[in-house]
Amino acid sequence: MADPVPHEPPSGRPARLKVAVSILLMLAIVGLGFFFARRGAVHANAAPPPAPLEVDAVTTQPSDVPIFADGLGSVLASRTVAIHSQVDGKLQDVLFEEGQHVDAGQILAKIDPRLFQAALDQATAKKAQDDANLIAAQKDLERFKTLALKSFESQQNVDQQQAKVDQTRAQIAADIAAIESAQTQLDYTTIRAPVAGRIGVRQVDPGNIIHASDQTPLAIVTQTQPAAVMFTLPAQFLDTVRAAMKRGPVEVLAFDRDNRRQLSRGTLLLVDNIIDQTTATIRLKATFPNTDDVLWPGEFVNARILLSTRTGVVAIPNTAIQRGPHGVYVWVITTGSKAEDRSVTLGPMAGNITVIDAGLKPGERIVTDGFFKLQRNRAVTVKTPQTGTAS
Repeated sequence: MADPVPHEPPSGRPARLKVAVSILLMLAIVGLGFFFARRGAVHANAAPPPAPLEVDAVTTQPSDVPIFADGLGSVLASRTVAIHSQVDGKLQDVLFEEGQHVDAGQILAKIDPRLFQAALDQATAKKAQDDANLIAAQKDLERFKTLALKSFESQQNVDQQQAKVDQTRAQIAADIAAIESAQTQLDYTTIRAPVAGRIGVRQVDPGNIIHASDQTPLAIVTQTQPAAVMFTLPAQFLDTVRAAMKRGPVEVLAFDRDNRRQLSRGTLLLVDNIIDQTTATIRLKATFPNTDDVLWPGEFVNARILLSTRTGVVAIPNTAIQRGPHGVYVWVITTGSKAEDRSVTLGPMAGNITVIDAGLKPGERIVTDGFFKLQRNRAVTVKTPQTGTAS
């Protein structure tokens, strides 16, 4: 007889059901906890939008922009004259102070004139002697002619006396030339300034014997009114400069070596007739009135030449121009006060501003400072709104 199949107690099945329900409830609680925790994290990570970025900006306006080219140069005296004696003799007096301004014709020094005065007196006396001889010869000629008419004198003697008169006249002409030469030599004993200017260091002291052939000058006079500036520009400016000269006088400004202080205002005088192939530059020369002697010969200066004036163009501060992998651009503030990077085409530069040939139009606001953290569509606020261009 088979064994009977064992039966579970009636209480076992409800116990397992309770366990399953407990596990499901725990899973539900954990799932709800995870859901709310994640939802809270999402809300915590959703930060508020950043505050507008403060920037400096200007509003573009049409303006007239002078276009300059700068070159380094040096000041030249309009004339430099070494003062030499034109005769030999003892230097008697020096009548100038070193470094003083002298006028043209002003007496600078004197050489002992006694020998030259004696030579002039001798030439004058010789002429007086020949004048007397001419008078006597003319009288003799008149007598010979009168006697020849009466056949008391031969024509040969008359001709000889005429020749004597002509020789005496020629001698007098030589005497006049000798007097002029002696007078000139005497005048040379007074040394005068050939030009107005500033005289330099005296190089010969009074009491020395000086000669016309001496290599060392008595002093050097430099004429600084007007003064000149010789400077160079890259050869690429040659055509532009020549075109500017055809339009009329070209203005040139002289600045100090630091290019900060304007010294004088002048006019372009010439462009050299050859390009230096070694440096690819062209030499130019400008003249300045220099009435205040602010330009000193030998001084290095910066020359700024006005090439043209661009009228009615948009020009922006150089600080607004940015460069990146895709070229040159600026940050434009849109009507919604958002930043927008925009590509631009640069024109010539004039000091601390640059002409924009394409990409901007009048009335647009561009950022000039505050680029840190600036991004496209970033909200911005302008700290100190400005209008126009920087000069």
